[in-house]
Amino acid sequence: MRGRGPPEGSPSRGVTLSAPGRVALPPVTSTLIWIAVALLAIGVYLSWTAGRLDRLHARIDAARAALDAQLLRRASVAQELATAGVLDPAASIVLYEAAHAARQADEEAREVAESELSQALRAVFGDASQVDAVRAAPGGTEAADELAAAVRRVPMARRFHNDAVRAARALRRHRTVRWLRLAGHAPFPLAFEMDDEPPAALAGR
Repeated sequence: MRGRGPPEGSPSRGVTLSAPGRVALPPVTSTLIWIAVALLAIGVYLSWTAGRLDRLHARIDAARAALDAQLLRRASVAQELATAGVLDPAASIVLYEAAHAARQADEEAREVAESELSQALRAVFGDASQVDAVRAAPGGTEAADELAAAVRRVPMARRFHNDAVRAARALRRHRTVRWLRLAGHAPFPLAFEMDDEPPAALAGR
C-alpha cells in the first residue's frame, strides 16, 4: 500500500515555519551565512590594509625624492656661493668642502655629510653681518635669498618624509601585517636623521 504524502499546505522537510507565512532557514544555513559574512569582512579589511600600505610606501618614495631634491639644491647653492668670491677665503673653503662632500656622499654617509653641511652653514652665517656682506656684493642678494629658501625647505621636506615613515612603520608592526606579510618584499622604511637646523641669520629671511 502506497504511503500517503504530507497533507496539502504542510511544510517540506528541512524547513520550519517560525511564524504564519514566514519560513525560517535551517540552523546550518544560517551559520554558513554568518561565516561567509565574517570571511568577507576579513577579506575587505586585509585588502584595505594592503592598499593603505602601498599608498604609504608610495608617499615615502615621493617624500624622499622631494627631500633629496631639497638637499641637492641646498648643497648646490652653498657651493656656488662659496666660489662666488663674496666670502672670506677661510669661510669659502669650509663651505665649499662641506657642500662638495654632501653632494658626493653615498647613501650610508649621506646623513653625516648633510649634518656637517648644516654645521658649516651655521659657522659661516652665524652672524648677520656675514649675510649683509654677501648681500652687498653684486648678485649677492639673489644668492643669499636662494640659500635662505633652501635651508628653510630642507627641514620641512625631512619632516614630511619622516612623518610618512612613522605611519608606515606603525602599520607594519601590527601582527596581522607581519603574519600575513601584507607588506610584500618592500624594505622596512627608515627615517632620514640629520642636523637640519638652519643658520639663525638666514632662518628668518
